[in-house]
Amino acid sequence: MTDEFERAFPRPQHQEPTVLGTIVSGSLSKGLEAKLAPDRTIEGLAVGRYVVIRGQWGRRFFGMITDVALESRYPEIEQSPPEDPDGFVARVYAGTVTYGRLHITPMLVLDEASAEVRPAKTVPSHFRLVYEASPEEVADVFGDPDEAGRFYIGDPLEMEGTRIALDLKRFVERSSGIFGKSGTGKTFLTRMVLAGIIQENAAVNLIFDMHNEYGWKSQDEARQDVKGLRQLFYDGRVSVFTLDLESSRRRGSKVDFTVKIGYDQLEPEDLEMLAPLFGFTDIQTNALYMLRRRLGKDWVKRLLDEDTGDELRELLEQNRIQEGSLGAIQRKLEQLHRFGFLVDRAPDDPIGRILDYLASGTHVVLEFGRYGNALEAYILVANYITRRIHSAYVDRKERALGGQGTEPRPLVITIEEAHKFLDPVIARHTIFGTIAREMRKYNVTLLVVDQRPSGIDPEVMSQIGTRVTALLDEENDIRAVFSGVAGTSALREVLARLETRQQALILGHAVPMPIVVHTRDYREMTAEITGNQIDIKGAADALFG
Repeated sequence: MTDEFERAFPRPQHQEPTVLGTIVSGSLSKGLEAKLAPDRTIEGLAVGRYVVIRGQWGRRFFGMITDVALESRYPEIEQSPPEDPDGFVARVYAGTVTYGRLHITPMLVLDEASAEVRPAKTVPSHFRLVYEASPEEVADVFGDPDEAGRFYIGDPLEMEGTRIALDLKRFVERSSGIFGKSGTGKTFLTRMVLAGIIQENAAVNLIFDMHNEYGWKSQDEARQDVKGLRQLFYDGRVSVFTLDLESSRRRGSKVDFTVKIGYDQLEPEDLEMLAPLFGFTDIQTNALYMLRRRLGKDWVKRLLDEDTGDELRELLEQNRIQEGSLGAIQRKLEQLHRFGFLVDRAPDDPIGRILDYLASGTHVVLEFGRYGNALEAYILVANYITRRIHSAYVDRKERALGGQGTEPRPLVITIEEAHKFLDPVIARHTIFGTIAREMRKYNVTLLVVDQRPSGIDPEVMSQIGTRVTALLDEENDIRAVFSGVAGTSALREVLARLETRQQALILGHAVPMPIVVHTRDYREMTAEITGNQIDIKGAADALFG
């Protein structure tokens, strides 16, 4: 490094960066190869680690270690290795005849003169040094985690205490996803992200709580209670709705509204998504629309009551529907009797209630109680509510554009088992596929949570803006997570090597470059948020008496 460069960009004297190696070859498309420094052991370097390469003219290249390898200068050594791995001969070989090699994927370049961060479009020259990234350099790229609108989610690998934050404004601008195999802590990770959105007021949430884990308390793997969002934000920012009041009361959940859906409110579009689960054929599915037109708004109740009536007899006589098809539809619809939240006439309008809460900035968690074990109930309710919420948002957005109303608050809808809603066969025809493709055109986005991203339509996956991914070990799922994202082939090995718990690869719209983090502890996060609320309340009490 020249004296001129040192004078122009002096390093802090108190924190000399640690050299990991020297660039010896590589390319922008395939990545860089670095020879490991003689005083470093390859066993101490893991894939996913964040590094900096100091280039010429004040450039710093930010990259990630995506592979590690052992090399030797002479093939004979591989045939006759030293007998003692810690002996004199092995120590003589180490770092000269035998050495480690790092494969580094360059991602960003920071120009010292302009302080501008941009994607890497070139590579550093030969023999540039590779350093461990410092906390200050991480902050240069990812921003200040204490800045408004950012939420601290974890620390880079082997950089404990260096905080990485999501840009929540960008996170909610497009639909996002949280993925990972069963047992990797997706629920805790999702609850943490939702808590960040609430804390920073980045959007308002509608959460379809399939297993009753987000609203009130739940338990971790050690059977210890952990706070849900309603407990965590006890200042009224989160409300709990339920489909099963008895279940919610047993668990001690504080409920604001019990959702009942009238049979007269159901439309064929609400039942169409149940076709694979109910076993409807295409002919039977199409017949639902015809039955709705001929029987009126009580069509479902009449079919369940096996009320033939004049209209149905006329349809049978005219061969508009076969008697066998009609009987099959009625038998399959009998499964709806299992769901106690379906009634002849709903005593209140759940859609209006939800919209009122969302409009006031209150986040809504809908608990499913015992019905969460029935996938049919989850799909029916989530589809029923989302279709109508989205329609209302479209209307409000268009009124606002015409100067006849106010802009609706940004809304994030969280769904679990997302592949059931976004399957390639149905995603293009469902409200969830529509929302994912709209990219917040009407201020509505999705937060999809799934352990099988390969089951989601590739076109929808390509529209997922930010992906927070815990361990996946199925090749199809790994490939799906990276669909629609350029230059991620080197990251597949990183994803496959994550630890089972509290590690995640984050890439996409809310972070400037892909990064692997050790996610923060959920209990520590809840303690911090609770402490902040106590401080705010104390300040308000002191101010207003």
